[in-house]
Amino acid sequence: MPKSQAERANKIDAMMDQASRALVSRDYFGAEKLALSALRRAHHDADYERMARIILPLQEARRQKREMAFDTKRVFVVDGEIPHGRGLVSGCYLVTPPRVGADGRMLRDAADEKRAPVFVLVREPPTRDGLWPIVAVGPVTVRAKVGPFVAPPPPAPKASAKGKARGEKGAPAASAAGVPSVRWFVAAGEALGDEAIGQVCVTLPAAVRVSALMDRLESVPHHEKLHQRLEEACREALLEPRRKRKPGQPEFAGDEFDLADDPDDDIV
Repeated sequence: MPKSQAERANKIDAMMDQASRALVSRDYFGAEKLALSALRRAHHDADYERMARIILPLQEARRQKREMAFDTKRVFVVDGEIPHGRGLVSGCYLVTPPRVGADGRMLRDAADEKRAPVFVLVREPPTRDGLWPIVAVGPVTVRAKVGPFVAPPPPAPKASAKGKARGEKGAPAASAAGVPSVRWFVAAGEALGDEAIGQVCVTLPAAVRVSALMDRLESVPHHEKLHQRLEEACREALLEPRRKRKPGQPEFAGDEFDLADDPDDDIV
């Protein structure tokens, strides 16, 4: 291994040591930031063995953040100004028109900067068949259509004893759309991640799938199975002959997540 490559590998290992300590101390934001930067570096070097080892702690840090957001049981619908400062608190956020996918990403990044656990989904205008397109943006765009949230009907009020004597019945309850439940967020988030996985053909060479799944993980960072498919592709890539493709080459030109632009590049 060339000296420069060995030095980069040692730096990745040092970052993952820090990430492991952060996980143990329940600093999930710090652990995610370190692991994600290490993963990007390893991908740039086509170091699939290290990528496979990095993914599990990254997935765990993100799982903990997601569960903390769900546990708040707070749901916010954002169709105007993006929350910031004291207005940005932990919970689940549904970003709706006229806001767009980039606004959802900005909201998630702002929450990470504030270290507030959030789960963010972005809804586009309903389709003709009444479904809600959920979109995530990044190096690639992922879009999944899900059923709209419909609030369950409230329980019918009990008739009073006097009312029962007169044969009165409780008022009928009407079903109406309302603020989505946490359960809806879970299901919609799963559908979005499943769509991201489905965009990557399983017959592609493993090294190509690694890059394609990396792009989609940048767009849909919350999905556990997407992390798992990436880990599997990394392990398969270890068994393939080295490709002529440039290590870490993005799937599309103009990848905004190129290593040279990595905001965590100064982590040591």
